[in-house]
Amino acid sequence: MTVRVRIAPSPTGNLHIGTARTAVFNWLFARHHDGKFILRIEDTDEERSKDEFTENIFEGLRWLGLNWDEGPFFQSKRLDIYKDAVQKLLDQGVAYRCYTSAAELDALREVQKAKNEAPRYDNRHRNLTPEQETAFKAEGRSSVIRFKIDDDREIVWNDLVRGQVVWKGSDLGGDMVIARAASDSVGQPLYNFAVVVDDMDMQITHVIRGEDHIANTAKQILLYEAFGAKIPEFAHAPLILNQEGRKLSKRDGVTSISDFKKMGFVAEALVNYMTLLGWSAIDSTQEIFTLEEAAKQFSFERVNKAGAKFDWAKLDWINSQYIHAMPVDKLTSMLIPYWEEAGYQINGHPQEWLEKLTALIGASLTRLTDAVEISKPFFCDIEYNSEAKAQLQQSGSKNALEAILTALGDTKELAENSAQDIIKQVMKAHNLKKPVVMKAVRASLTGETHGPDLVQSWLLLHQTGADASRIKSALQLIS
Repeated sequence: MTVRVRIAPSPTGNLHIGTARTAVFNWLFARHHDGKFILRIEDTDEERSKDEFTENIFEGLRWLGLNWDEGPFFQSKRLDIYKDAVQKLLDQGVAYRCYTSAAELDALREVQKAKNEAPRYDNRHRNLTPEQETAFKAEGRSSVIRFKIDDDREIVWNDLVRGQVVWKGSDLGGDMVIARAASDSVGQPLYNFAVVVDDMDMQITHVIRGEDHIANTAKQILLYEAFGAKIPEFAHAPLILNQEGRKLSKRDGVTSISDFKKMGFVAEALVNYMTLLGWSAIDSTQEIFTLEEAAKQFSFERVNKAGAKFDWAKLDWINSQYIHAMPVDKLTSMLIPYWEEAGYQINGHPQEWLEKLTALIGASLTRLTDAVEISKPFFCDIEYNSEAKAQLQQSGSKNALEAILTALGDTKELAENSAQDIIKQVMKAHNLKKPVVMKAVRASLTGETHGPDLVQSWLLLHQTGADASRIKSALQLIS
């Protein structure tokens, strides 16, 4: 048997981390078994489905490295297939037309609410006579299509994560609507029906999704049986939770995959972290690995039943590990878009200079966006913060800066050893301690008292001609 799994997002919003984590688990399982990872777009909600969301899904999956083997397939292009399948169930007598009006359903729910009963359809139109159907049509009523659910039925399956799961038919809310209302034909199919038809047609062997779909699984198994189809295996992964143990939501600051990218997370780190949301490697201490490495050992035996808490600090740490291990040229190419978005003039600097700046600040980065603030003194006019102003007023700062400015003279080339020599000469000539000289130089060059390696920073600023002018400005401030 060839393993065939699918990810089936709805393009009613951007690709969210919950959907993306489900995609990760599907991709890992498929690759572990040399199977197929299929992309299906569930776009039958015409009002809410947008092309820009579809493109966002494609872009997000590609960015994460979750390339699909087949698809994308669009449900909106398969409506005739669904209608034929609905008709098949009608012909079998396991589905029927229901003419119950919205007002009647509301009244039913109010009665159930008053009795503290769970909302459910009472199957009132399950056995309509031809005469009753004719009368309803004469009233101008349209009909949904409902699938019969036996309340006495027990639905049992062996979940690859949760073991044996048992649902009672009586807990499924009555006969299930499988197609929307239409006057005399078959309306648009609903989720539980369309997904079963798709999974049968695409020969899906394993359905891997979040635990919030467990009730849907019970309904879908009944549909598979009605079609006489082979039922796939199911794996319901734990939900992603916030730190309070509640289901993750936008209120927790969790956003779409495209927003994680804007926040400065690199794809390899984010997908690495998502892999750990509910799964652990054979060596539980291993936390850094590629998708390919994870796929080699992925199994549902190591997927937790309990919800996976989202931890921003851990994601930041994993992200920093990938950034720090990245080749300078690759990291530079990833930082350039953030610099450009901040308005920094990148084109005026040679690639070699940009890569030296990247090498200088790389070890300080947790997210790519950190580079914007850290590298600001190298692209923009500086403003002295209060600590820098105080440092420049310290005894010895003026003498140190005047001496350094004189030593620089018309120096075209400044290397690390010559910069160090200048500092030593100033210390000796004016009897100054090294920290006094270094702090004065940093304050004058960057407007701050802390930052990346001072000598390397000085060399980069010297290449742009900014060092001498900034020292002059600092001396004016001191005066």
